[in-house]
Amino acid sequence: MTSQTSDRLECRDLACLRGERLVFKGVSFALSSGEALRLTGPNGSGKSSLLRLLAGLARPEAGAIAWNGAAVAEDFDAHRARLLFLGHQDAVKPWLTVRENLAFWAALHGAPEAGVAPALARVALAPQADLPARYLSQGQRRRLALARFAAIPAPLWLLDEPTTGLDDASVTVLEALVAEHCAKGGLAVVSTHLALELPGAAALALAAAGARAA
Repeated sequence: MTSQTSDRLECRDLACLRGERLVFKGVSFALSSGEALRLTGPNGSGKSSLLRLLAGLARPEAGAIAWNGAAVAEDFDAHRARLLFLGHQDAVKPWLTVRENLAFWAALHGAPEAGVAPALARVALAPQADLPARYLSQGQRRRLALARFAAIPAPLWLLDEPTTGLDDASVTVLEALVAEHCAKGGLAVVSTHLALELPGAAALALAAAGARAA
């Protein structure tokens, strides 16, 4: 997707509670078109929680998230329409074929069905296009989830441990997808335990009840 405007995501002094426990506080960063953020930290530091806040799936205990200067809390539907989110669950419907799964997601986001076949080829799933998704391996399911990012235009990508279940070749495809997205003016926030090749990406390392930027 090629951005026709300059977009900006800003987070100011975010805090997150999980139950009664403070997961993090004071998290601030900003990304503009063409930029990526690598999100790291130990288990339980709040990487997934932060991505859910950015996706509008939860509300921060404190602080604010803005898109192009406007608080996303003012219109969560509009915010969700501008992003693609990959969480721990692949959201693959087992009774649909591989092609039908991706076509469903493309239609949901208003993307042309013509992009489905090239996206499946990009993640090496073209031979399985007519296979019911229940027969896919864990790695193939993850690649199908990633195919959404190749098929559906969206300015903001949020990826939570996207390398889970991927082999080395698929990790290389993922790195290329993120690089191309940013080169076209997109923004990406990627949570990862691996040393993903994300040239030029900023870094944010979370720790319990706090964060430090690098």
